[in-house]
Amino acid sequence: MDGLGRLFNTIAVADGVYVPLTDGQAVSFVCYLAAGDTFTVQEAQNGGGTGAKDLDVVDHYYTSDGVGGAWTERTQAADAAVTISGAAGLDCAVFTVEADSLSDGFTHVKCTSTSTGTVVALLHDLRTQRTPQNLPALV
Repeated sequence: MDGLGRLFNTIAVADGVYVPLTDGQAVSFVCYLAAGDTFTVQEAQNGGGTGAKDLDVVDHYYTSDGVGGAWTERTQAADAAVTISGAAGLDCAVFTVEADSLSDGFTHVKCTSTSTGTVVALLHDLRTQRTPQNLPALV
């Protein structure tokens, strides 16, 4: 069985796109920009962004060179922003937001680049596994 639909669903171009956490228990964001960038996480009550506000839950993330290099864990005080420097080849970051960390009444989360960085969203720990063609649309 394919990983898509069994393990995860994805949005390949997810910069600034609200991801519903109604069909999965968590979303991992893969963020990249060779020159470095800051990526900010927000929660909302729906896909239209109602009540959007920063979500200060990222207390650790992983950095790498973006082309398969080793991952290094980074820690920070819980915040909505993750900053990668691009220095020393550390231009890719991955972090996870769990559905349980959203405020009451909030169901969607997005990650936005402050520059031209790319963001891929991987919705995982799916509540219902389906064949890829039967997955619900995320946006």
